[in-house]
Amino acid sequence: MFKITEYTVEQILDPYGILTGERYELLLDLEVEEDDELYQDEGVRLRVVYAKDGDNSRIAKYEFLIASSNQYLDMEMEEEEEQAVSAFCKEVLEAPISE
Repeated sequence: MFKITEYTVEQILDPYGILTGERYELLLDLEVEEDDELYQDEGVRLRVVYAKDGDNSRIAKYEFLIASSNQYLDMEMEEEEEQAVSAFCKEVLEAPISE
């Protein structure tokens, strides 16, 4: 399991109106233990595309990246990690925006 240390959020605009609902890109900086197969010396980042459509929200896509180079890592989240990330994204997007 990993720990989210920092994040950024950006809404993805759909200029053609093809997609229903809203899409957001979240970049999550992760702290990963050295004995985990996901661990990279350069650090690990998780890019998540999160979809909100009315009361439904879900992870539409995600990918692990090497933090220093944004190089793709061919890894998948375990079920409990995916649930934790989904809950984190939902919480972040429902929180009031503060300046």
